Amino acid sequence: MATRLAAPAPGWTVRADAIVVGSGIAGLTAALELRTRVPHVLLVTKGQLVSGSTVWAQGGIAAVLDPTDSTSAHLADTLVAGGGLCDPAAVEVLVTEGPARVRELVRRGALFDLAPDGAIALTREGGHHADRIVHAGGDATGAEVSRALVARIEAVRDDPGIEVIENALVLDVLTGPPGPDGRPGAACGVTLHVIGEGSRDGVGAALAPAVVLATGGIGQVFRSSTNPAQATGDGVAAALRAGAVLGDVEFVQFHPTVLWLGAHAKGQLTLISEAVRGEGALLLDTDGARFMPAVHPMAELAPRDVVAHAIVRQAAATSSDHVLLDARHLGAAFLRRRFPTIHERLLEHGIDLTTDLVPVAPAQHYHSGGVVTDLDGRTSVPGLYAAGEAACTGVHGANRLASNSLLEGLVFAHRAARDLAARVGAGDLTQAEPVERPGPAALVAAATRSRIQRAASDGPGVLRSAQGLLAASDVLARVRTDAHVGAGGVVADPQAAEWETTNVHQVAAVLTATALARTESRGGHFRTDHPLPDDRWRLRLEARLEPDGTLDVSPVALPGVVADALPA
Repeated sequence: MATRLAAPAPGWTVRADAIVVGSGIAGLTAALELRTRVPHVLLVTKGQLVSGSTVWAQGGIAAVLDPTDSTSAHLADTLVAGGGLCDPAAVEVLVTEGPARVRELVRRGALFDLAPDGAIALTREGGHHADRIVHAGGDATGAEVSRALVARIEAVRDDPGIEVIENALVLDVLTGPPGPDGRPGAACGVTLHVIGEGSRDGVGAALAPAVVLATGGIGQVFRSSTNPAQATGDGVAAALRAGAVLGDVEFVQFHPTVLWLGAHAKGQLTLISEAVRGEGALLLDTDGARFMPAVHPMAELAPRDVVAHAIVRQAAATSSDHVLLDARHLGAAFLRRRFPTIHERLLEHGIDLTTDLVPVAPAQHYHSGGVVTDLDGRTSVPGLYAAGEAACTGVHGANRLASNSLLEGLVFAHRAARDLAARVGAGDLTQAEPVERPGPAALVAAATRSRIQRAASDGPGVLRSAQGLLAASDVLARVRTDAHVGAGGVVADPQAAEWETTNVHQVAAVLTATALARTESRGGHFRTDHPLPDDRWRLRLEARLEPDGTLDVSPVALPGVVADALPA
């Protein structure tokens, strides 16, 4: 696997004290925190500021704001959902610092739904044993959070302390001279491709002593996903090429209730928030029978992996490829008020949430793994940080608890920004000059994207097996990564579509390798040939590139988690 993308040499350079890549909740939070702590922050986003994945989040933010709730209860629910693979220390940070971060978000202008007494309204989602989900606009929490944070950035656009580059695809993390072991050196910036007019057209270099990757998820690795089109795993792939360690990559959360539009539907699909089930909606099979009470004590509010697997099995048992979501008994007025966005999106497909049964099936939704970090967002590459969905903090383990994702972005982006600023201020992180990493450069033809997605969906999809994973691995190995015309005349020119497809290919390859290595079922990873959890696998699989480009996948013990014995 190549350690850099094939791309033209940078034609321009910009310098900063810190670079933040991404404009979701983690990226915007990190940029706002850094703006007051270092002289010059550069915020790079793939689209417009408002186009981060956060805007699509429906359900809400989990935080202990009710006096009858407790952080210990939130911690317990998170650990259960994580299938025994959460880092307890990371979860402790999440649940104890989370309430303060949510209140800070309110001070930054976020308008959450209120209860009749004027307090922030709280609801419940799957896996939670208390009402602790903060929401806005009924089912438009992400849109409101994004609006508030973007407004804060826009308000300081003219501040010399912050600079924003929009429509910029980050290609690679730049690194300094390699260490004695041959691995890449410290992060010292990024290369990026800017689409637009002006002096920054094309590929350029942004240099800084520290970089924060907050690039979101990997949804476009799969044929169908709730993620937006820009979720091509760019930050995860760039970190891998830069020598960073990835962890928990095999744990992909497939949201159980995504609008089913037929077997050939692809791209970003409409999500039916878990909050709909939280308010009392039921799941029925295509014969009209409710099936979740026989599967789990929490029925429709069981952890997402349990519900997703149950849907796939029940659909198969009824010779169908979907099940039905029934919210009709909740009342038309309530549904329109509580879920206005979902109601409108379903109407666009001719489905009325208030009167119709909604066909649903699981689709890729969230990646629990990513770039391994410590509690301050530091990765294994000096000067490189990660936050949000692109990071593996240890909070989610094998499966994310509902609405912990926005909270994780808030809490750990805040911690990363403060740690970064302190280290830059103390001179612990200094600007190094980038050097070119050795070996061939990668470039995968954009024409192969659908082939890669099909392999990922059929191999490391909802239900996995050695046979399917080996077949996917074979397909991915045969996808050409030449930087020129490949066999059969397939053209791969250095441009955005090819760079994104290369990222999709590399992430799919790591995902397939780690899913094949983990011979058990746990959380978001279900093996039909190893259907039970195995306590020997209460550990993290970490993946990294060796200096020669070989992918190494190794089991690593988790702090605070005891496994019976490491698998041979």
